[in-house]
Order: sequence, then structure tokens, then C-alpha cells
Amino acid sequence: MSDQNRLSVFKTYKLYVGGKFPRSESGRVYEVTDSKGNWLANAPLSSRKDARDAVVAARKAFGGWAGATAYNRGQILYRVAEMLEGRKAQFVREVAEAEGLSKTKAADQVDATIDRWVWYAGWTDKIAQVIGGANPVAGPYFNLSSPEPTGVVVVLAPQESSFLGLVSVVAPVIATGNTAIVIASEKAPLPALSLGEVLATSDVPGGVVNVLSGRTAEIAAPLAAHQDVNAIDLAGADDVLAKELEIAAADNLKRVLRPQPVDEVDWSATPGIDRLTAFLETKTVWHPTGSLGASGSSY
Repeated sequence: MSDQNRLSVFKTYKLYVGGKFPRSESGRVYEVTDSKGNWLANAPLSSRKDARDAVVAARKAFGGWAGATAYNRGQILYRVAEMLEGRKAQFVREVAEAEGLSKTKAADQVDATIDRWVWYAGWTDKIAQVIGGANPVAGPYFNLSSPEPTGVVVVLAPQESSFLGLVSVVAPVIATGNTAIVIASEKAPLPALSLGEVLATSDVPGGVVNVLSGRTAEIAAPLAAHQDVNAIDLAGADDVLAKELEIAAADNLKRVLRPQPVDEVDWSATPGIDRLTAFLETKTVWHPTGSLGASGSSY
């Protein structure tokens, strides 16, 4: 059959929740267009029920992921980078269409994104040495501090940087043992939905990362108020939405990472460890020495 007579097979994009690919519970979709307004695909329009399902999946996965060794998490994240490398051509096309970039510039963006993932993978077994350790105290005991993951983190992906910005906010969350619910860029969700396919074919356990697409404000509102969500990264929220979500999050004292002004964000810059430490808690252990015995206490 000649190419002229062949019908194209259009891709059906789906959500990624609990390691599976459901359509939105509502059955709704919305049109995704390129930078020139041309139709690219229909993306799922997530509902509140989808958001609640993602929280359940993230909570279920948290114990096993947080309990894995930091070295093992690093190996798994590196495997994701390997899979991204193998699907580079697809992401170059999606980034070029989403952001109106040339193929060359989109390829540079994808290369930087893969490198960013590797960078965070390398930090999994090092961050504890940087921010933890023995504390100088007076008395017959040791005082040691070590970081632990916060829990279930909602991440609002940046609206403009569809892939590099996305990975820059997701990778540090899971590198430190948290589980994530990602709200993809509303205008350019396809790279995020495709990332779910990469995660599913790597070694990341189902539920560690859950990807939702749709209207950012509609999905984020119930997640910010959800009692089983521990933290929220507002990277992709504008000033008005960020204020509303921060108020909603205060109901059960969530940890909130406020967004930076858009004109001050450079996702291509080498990141520090701020996003790694943003969703870590510090556990301090007191252990007596000498004649006080072998028991200890912590808080």
C-alpha cells in the first residue's frame, strides 16, 4: 500500500495513575494545539475523581519507595534516563511542537532534560551526607540528624517549559523518596503524558509518579485541600492561583513551595539542592553513651 493511501494512526494520550493508563473518569478530553494553533491531539481532561485516585495511588506507593535504599532509587532513576534517551526522537518532536522551537533547539532541550534527570539520580545517595550528620552537643550522648521524605507531593508543572521544566520539578521530589502527583502543563501536556509511558516501561513502581492533564486550577484545587497530601509545589501556578492553593493547603499545614516569578526562572541553569531539600523532613536521634545504657530516643 502506498503512503498516499495509508491512514495515519493517531496516538491516544491517557493519564498515568497507579502504574496504569486510564482515560479520565469523566470521559472528557480537550484539544491540544501547537504554537501556531494547529491541532496536535486530544488530551484527557482530568476530574476531581481522577485527582482523588491519584492520591490513593501515591499514598499506597509511598511506603515501599521511601523504604527503598537511596542507591536503589538512584539506579531506578538512571534507568528512566536510559529510556528517555531511547525515545529522544519522540520527545524532540513533542517539545518542538509544544514550544514552537526548531528541531535543533528542541533536541538541545531534550538533551538537557535527560542530563537533568541523570543529575538528580546521582544525588539520591548523597543528599543525606550533605544535610545530615552528627550535631555538636554537650552531654553523654550522640545527637544525629538524618533526612526523611515528606510524603505525597503535588507538583504543578511549569506552563511554558513543557519538558525541561517538568523534569526539573518532578525528579527531585521522587529522588528523595517522596511520591508525586503531577499536574501537566495545561497548554502543553503531551511531553508529560509521554513521560508516564517512559516511567511505566522503566523500573519505577506504579504510583510513585502519577500524571494528570487538564485544567490546572480545576485539578489543583481539590488536591491542595486533600488531607492525605503532604506538600505542594506551585511552580506552574500564576500569582492568583498560587494564593488560592496556598490558603487551601493551610487547612492541614502542608509544606508549600511557592513559585518564582516567570521572568526569574531559568530552567536551563544548573540546579542547586533547594528542590531536593524542599520536601525532606529532618529526624534527630539522641543516643546515650557510657553508663546511661543503650537505649535512645528521637523526635
